[in-house]
Amino acid sequence: MATPAEKLADALDTLQALQQKGRIAINTKDISTTYRQRLLKNGFLKEVLKGWYIPSSPEERAGDSTSWYANYWDFCSAYLADRYRESYTVSPDQSLQLHSGNQTVPAQLVIKAPAATNFKTDLPYHTSLFHMRGELPANEFRELKNGVMTYNLPASLVFCSPSIFSQSPNDVRAALALISDASEVLRILLNGGHTTIAGRLSGAFRNIGRNRIADEILKAMKGADYDVRESDPFDTKTEVDLSFKERSPYANRIRLMWNSMRAAIIGVFPEAPGLPKNKISYLKAVEQVYVTDAYHSLSIERYRVTPELIDKVRSGQWNSEGNKEDRQQKDAMAARGYWQAFQVVEQSINKILDGANAGEIADEEHQDWYRELFGPSVTAGIIKAGDLAGYRTNQVYIGGSKHVPINVTALRDAMPLLFELLTTETEASVRAVLGHFIFVNIHPYMDGNGRMGRFLMNVMLSSGGYPWTVIPVERRVDYTSCLETASVEGNITPFAKFIAGLVQLGIEGKPAATLNNIQ
Repeated sequence: MATPAEKLADALDTLQALQQKGRIAINTKDISTTYRQRLLKNGFLKEVLKGWYIPSSPEERAGDSTSWYANYWDFCSAYLADRYRESYTVSPDQSLQLHSGNQTVPAQLVIKAPAATNFKTDLPYHTSLFHMRGELPANEFRELKNGVMTYNLPASLVFCSPSIFSQSPNDVRAALALISDASEVLRILLNGGHTTIAGRLSGAFRNIGRNRIADEILKAMKGADYDVRESDPFDTKTEVDLSFKERSPYANRIRLMWNSMRAAIIGVFPEAPGLPKNKISYLKAVEQVYVTDAYHSLSIERYRVTPELIDKVRSGQWNSEGNKEDRQQKDAMAARGYWQAFQVVEQSINKILDGANAGEIADEEHQDWYRELFGPSVTAGIIKAGDLAGYRTNQVYIGGSKHVPINVTALRDAMPLLFELLTTETEASVRAVLGHFIFVNIHPYMDGNGRMGRFLMNVMLSSGGYPWTVIPVERRVDYTSCLETASVEGNITPFAKFIAGLVQLGIEGKPAATLNNIQ
């Protein structure tokens, strides 16, 4: 007779087979009741709604939203395809945001479908789908994006609401920058006689410096005997020199974020002390604060069942609580790696205190920090040597966050741009806050992004003479909440105030024990 471990292993075999076929959303028809109940009981499946499940991890605590946010778009893709096949589309506004590179999990995803009956489907963690009855745009104006059916880019720009230009200006500008020629939107405008929209789009293109496209829209509409009055739908002008060459929105999104966020940071940050006159004293203070600078955050991959895990379960070796000795070894290697990385970071700071450009130093040496951070783990056989080769080669997700980091291909544009912005930025406070935020927003590594982001922040702080600043583990919730607000809502002010308060304490020489009292 099969043991409980062997029975669970059989259920995992079935789950793995489904995942190898690309199935993330698991329907009751996909798996037997017996297997489903075993997987649910042991934490390998999580119910989303009646009859639908997603893969989970036994180590995920009750109330942890990580597996849901990590699997959100794949779940919606499968669920909507099962319900409507291809006869639906995401709203124009949310389609535009996806085209702009904003893959943040929305509180409510609005679906338009002829078969819908204006109802809401509640999903985990206060998310939902709203099924709106309505006619679909022509097939030529629809395409799959993130696995869901959307308006294509030109149609999104034409049919989006006027309010999105003020509510999500960075998304709209990033999307506008992807249009290479006026003809991409003109056919929709002309065939539909959309005079008001044509005036709005011509003004929007002019706002980002696309005067030629704006003029062509006006001329073409006038040539078809339409009366069009140009209007700028944005609340502000943009001073960012956007790139109009690539068909990737990510670099422009970063430029726009940087430009729109820097004033808020300067407004709340204490004035930079300037490079210290006594470099030795500054570096000694950095060394003394090392022990307290141990906080690190978690980055995760999408959950997947592996053959190795199945074999462990089948043999009875699997333990949902983890192996204590392995965990202790990992902790020891992480501590050793942090120490080694800290020494290399300190060398980078030494060069900056001698007058080197902080952005250039970080660009040249951040990979050295990373190799030292994980070198001991390679030596101990915990991770593979190839993991130190550079940036990640797979998609990652952030524990409990609605923000979805950029894809692997986009890293090639995003990371060089980040260091370019750090190099040219004139304010050390902006370099520190946005250096940290955008680094973890990009999430360039499979692991260690939080630690690397805080190293980068402190290297940038040193360029203004600010003290090395510890983010206390006791304030982890505040810290991650501020980062989430910046990523999901585009509001950097809470994070800037959070970091500024900690920096001010350091300037005043307050002991670490007072860090928990900051409001």
